[in-house]
Amino acid sequence: MAHAVSYIYLISGALFILSLKWMNSPVTARRGVFAGEIGMLMAIAGTLLAFKVFNWEWILAAFFIGTAAGIPIAYIMPMTAVPQRTAMSHACGALAAALVGTAEFYRANQFHEILPTFVMVPLMLETLLGFLTFTGSLMAMGKLQEVLPQRPITYRGQNLTNFTLFGIAAGLAVWLIINPTETWIFPIFAGLALVFGVLLIIPIGGADMPTVIALLNSYAGLSACAMGFVLGNKLLVIAGALDGSSGLILSIIMCKAMNRSFTNVLFGAFGQLQVAHGHAEKRPVRSASPEEAASILEAASSVIIVPGYGLAVAQAQHKIRELYDALMRRGVDVKFAIHPVAGRMPGHMNVLLAEADIPYDRLYEMDDINSEFAQCDVALVIGANDVTNPAARSDKSSPIYGMPILDVDKAHTVMVIKRSMSPGFAGIDNELYYMDKTLMLFGDAKVFVTEILKELPARAAA
Repeated sequence: MAHAVSYIYLISGALFILSLKWMNSPVTARRGVFAGEIGMLMAIAGTLLAFKVFNWEWILAAFFIGTAAGIPIAYIMPMTAVPQRTAMSHACGALAAALVGTAEFYRANQFHEILPTFVMVPLMLETLLGFLTFTGSLMAMGKLQEVLPQRPITYRGQNLTNFTLFGIAAGLAVWLIINPTETWIFPIFAGLALVFGVLLIIPIGGADMPTVIALLNSYAGLSACAMGFVLGNKLLVIAGALDGSSGLILSIIMCKAMNRSFTNVLFGAFGQLQVAHGHAEKRPVRSASPEEAASILEAASSVIIVPGYGLAVAQAQHKIRELYDALMRRGVDVKFAIHPVAGRMPGHMNVLLAEADIPYDRLYEMDDINSEFAQCDVALVIGANDVTNPAARSDKSSPIYGMPILDVDKAHTVMVIKRSMSPGFAGIDNELYYMDKTLMLFGDAKVFVTEILKELPARAAA
């Protein structure tokens, strides 16, 4: 039986690696998800075979409760809530790892078993990362759901307070490693880790949530990896290491896409309002009606659509697909430009457009599409803000200066669908909106695109 379990774990580990590999591309992403699901199913089966189970009723109860909760969430959850759902998954996974570490610590003390240092070190790391990731992920979910303020919450001496708190928690962890029988210290250590998770996230603004989500994913993975060492489970070590390293790499990619550092993301309090709300209204802008927008799109030979979070909020992806089909039938070349940090989590726009069955070969990453904007007749921006702001290239005083952006302003004509002139997550005006070549299409994205579609058939008939 032991040999069979080893082979099952080996295949599961291979499937986890292939899953990450295949999810690198929208074309193979579904295959990657399926491989990960099969790998996890085999891992669970192998674990049940490896140990003699005495309480099947608890396992079955957990299985049915989890299934009853998970299936409705998957079907009911709107695409706008994917980031919140991801943050909740991180919270649940991290809490599970922390509770396993807690149970193992008290089990050893109950049976007067002295855990070796090799086990105590990953156990304390597992619980520290697990508890702080749990509360940190809940805070991230609250900010994304807007039940908590999206702006950074700061106060004097904040970083010093946070580092001191973390230092005390780390010190208690070292004390427990040296003196594992001092069980009364453990609740204090766990409580400090939980509080630190809250304090770590509150000074981070909504603009940095994509990076924070990836970083929290890394923490949860590292916690699971440490749990593998505690339990002597090699597959947990592999899965946790894959999760932790991929989350860290993704965080680095996100920081590079925003021209930011980890320290700036975690401690820079980015996203505090930089301009007065009334400032944007004092500057003149050009606006257009759905009829005028339809006329411009119909006359174009090439159109690049730039989706942003506003598209997700309006749930306009299916109407965008209709617009794409209508323009392609008229011989217009339509492409989609995807910025790495568009939306509220990595890949948010890709998933949103895939739901509407937009062809994968029409989705272009920033580096691949930027050179085409200068030859593009119309750039249609839908709900994207900071990732199209030319100030990132020209204004050295801007908080987003140096951030790679989509070169929307180089298109011959720019049309922006937006509810109002309110600033984006960075809290600054978008200079794109005040350019002579830009037309503002004010309104809900889904409603406005629907009106454009109504005008296109009428013009075709005429």
